[in-house]
Amino acid sequence: MVLLLAAGCGTQRAGVAPGASLSSGPTPVGTPVAAPSAPADFPCPGESSAPPAPTAATGSGPDASPPDHYAENHAFRIPLRLHGQSRCDGLAAEGRVKGALEPLRRRGDFTPGHVHGALTGLGYPAGKVRTYQNGPTVVGFLIDIGASPWCVEGMLNSGSTTAEAFGGYPDGTGCEPPRGGH
Repeated sequence: MVLLLAAGCGTQRAGVAPGASLSSGPTPVGTPVAAPSAPADFPCPGESSAPPAPTAATGSGPDASPPDHYAENHAFRIPLRLHGQSRCDGLAAEGRVKGALEPLRRRGDFTPGHVHGALTGLGYPAGKVRTYQNGPTVVGFLIDIGASPWCVEGMLNSGSTTAEAFGGYPDGTGCEPPRGGH
């Protein structure tokens, strides 16, 4: 004897007409449906205009090759962008960090200890500032601000001083990139 069980995996609910809403009650015609709100960005002090909109990745069309899923598989390592007042606070922190490190760059002082000292001199706790040598004229740094939460990461080299504030990582709990993936 063969027993056939049907699972309820269709799109039609018993007692509901095709195309009818499955919600608990009718939605009046013309009622706007709430959409998820995007974080509000506004010009921060010192900016000349509104922040640039994020750009979408291209690669579609008849001649586009299939995606290799690298970006999808490594998205957990992409830092979270700051928005609103946190973005403005992050831009201010970037400016302070660059201002503190630029004299070292101009002098050619690429010593992790001196970079660490300049950053702790801004008031960041010594245990929250990590510096590392990356060649004879490159020092990288990472500051765990601990508020919001956000972080500042950058590099000092013979050609420039960079600093970028971000809001941690999607799958992480701090400023260090998470390990692993899915």
